[in-house]
Amino acid sequence: MSTDTTQRRWMGDTGQPVSLQSTRSRTGERIIVGLLWLCGAISILTTVGLILVLFIDASAFFREVSIFRFFTDTRWQPFGGLENGHFGVLPLLMGTLLVTAIAIVVAVPLGISSAIYLADYAPRRVRKVLKPTLEILAGVPTIVLGFFAATFMTPVLRAIFGQTVDIYNAASAGIVMGIMIVPTIASLSEDAMSAVPRGLRESAYGLGATKRHVATRVVFPAALSGIVAAVILGIGRAIGETMIVAIAAGNQPSLTFNPFSQIQTMTAYIVQAVAGEAPRGSLTYQSIFAIGALLFLMTFTLNFIAARVVRRFREVY
Repeated sequence: MSTDTTQRRWMGDTGQPVSLQSTRSRTGERIIVGLLWLCGAISILTTVGLILVLFIDASAFFREVSIFRFFTDTRWQPFGGLENGHFGVLPLLMGTLLVTAIAIVVAVPLGISSAIYLADYAPRRVRKVLKPTLEILAGVPTIVLGFFAATFMTPVLRAIFGQTVDIYNAASAGIVMGIMIVPTIASLSEDAMSAVPRGLRESAYGLGATKRHVATRVVFPAALSGIVAAVILGIGRAIGETMIVAIAAGNQPSLTFNPFSQIQTMTAYIVQAVAGEAPRGSLTYQSIFAIGALLFLMTFTLNFIAARVVRRFREVY
């Protein structure tokens, strides 16, 4: 065996011994693994810290106001103190659910229809243009959408339904919120539909199915888990939306099903309370954390349901 061959066996491309290169490679991998572990640990610790702060301050509120009173009182007026105030979260909860329901009624048909078109009907060139354009809508600041709801959508509703529509109302906020979450539902649903194997479509076409039947009876059921996850994610974003409802829905807590009346959501109350500079340690200040804890539990429940649904209906190809 020649000397050059032996040297190439023991020397790497960089001119260093192979053992030295392996040591450096292992050291670099350990550093990368350590950095990734540190990033993961920081994320977990930050989440745990947020939850602890949220529920510690919320527990201070519930030491003054009973949970039974919190969920049964039909009025929310926390600024009068413990003696003169009312601490029933039902008006805020009803306002949040009303606006969210309107948003879902708007967003789900538009989002899923857009996803079906992009996945099975749109030509490749059209898809390359439409999908990025649709996703740009997700980047519009919510405060801009809030002013759009107050200055455009509300006048449109008043022109159609007359003076029965309040200046601040749940309908305009809900409609614009639905427009806001359309890109989320459409994009994630289209990704789920595009992931369905081409063979399923071709098999259905081979049996004589039309494109409509393939899209609705083959592709849609196969991608159901991803579509449901997209819808639940949209619901979670609607529940947590702040600026649109704070600007367009009003700040009057009311236990009503009328979408044209002024309401207040949980997030809008948090904005109102913070803007009022509630003194630290006061009951009004602590109520912010009680509302935040309820919001956290609602979104956590939605995410838990989404995970179970995805696990239950997930198709593996």
